[in-house]
Amino acid sequence: MDDVFKALADPVRRTILEELARRDGQTLFEICVLLISVHQITISRQGASKHLAVLEAAGLVEIVADGRYRRHHLRADHLTDTVTRWLAPFAREDLP
Repeated sequence: MDDVFKALADPVRRTILEELARRDGQTLFEICVLLISVHQITISRQGASKHLAVLEAAGLVEIVADGRYRRHHLRADHLTDTVTRWLAPFAREDLP
């Protein structure tokens, strides 16, 4: 669970997840273009690749080979499950 929240702590990684939620299956190049042109985040391909590796290690992104490309897919189910598990102890029946 800690790896998910550590991955989410970085605003660039959250932006990457938001872009994958908008359009799944993007390549590294496509993600870099969006980060630079839409979000004005100055980042190299290598920098974006490191962020994607953190997201993959946390189970939030799955990378699938597609010919000579690697497509990045959001694993929203893992994110939802993790947050739900974390929030469960805070759910109280006596709250309005």
